[in-house]
Amino acid sequence: MSKPSDNLPAAAEPAAPAGGAEALPPGLGLVLDAEALYGELRKGVRALCTAQTRLVGITSGGAWLAQRLQSDLGLPGTAGSISSAMHRDDFARRGLSSGGQTSLPFDVNGAEIILLDDVLYTGRTIRAVINELFDYGRPASVRLVVLVDRGGRELPIQADFAAARVTMPPARSLALARDASGGFSFHVEGH
Repeated sequence: MSKPSDNLPAAAEPAAPAGGAEALPPGLGLVLDAEALYGELRKGVRALCTAQTRLVGITSGGAWLAQRLQSDLGLPGTAGSISSAMHRDDFARRGLSSGGQTSLPFDVNGAEIILLDDVLYTGRTIRAVINELFDYGRPASVRLVVLVDRGGRELPIQADFAAARVTMPPARSLALARDASGGFSFHVEGH
């Protein structure tokens, strides 16, 4: 019987709560099955959920994940979405993002938040959204869950659960896409 990790390329480490990643061999393109990784993510989130858990997705990929997980796991209420725009440390260079607005349709105070993102890289977006989250109240806890951890951290931030861990050159970017039917795929850009 095969397990989900048998279907992933050697460059990915699935469902790893901690540990390192393997570097991509030179010249090898990165291919990740976003739907298979979503299945691993769903299992990881299910294991972390309690009656007080509220899902909050980072705009836009994390918000897509939170919405779908809310439905697939049969959780009550509506998932929240959060923007990093107002707390970014590169605001002077990038200006105000036209990304989504923060929407938290529940009381943050005392909630056990599962913060979802598609790709964890430097940690700067996570720092910004944690600042934004605390503008709305004081949660009991915040756990970070990501579809892919690509390494390259600039801040001491780690995911509590990552469906896969990969190593990519800084010049490349990994972006989650969603099709009209709600299916996920990844796009690798750069060289």
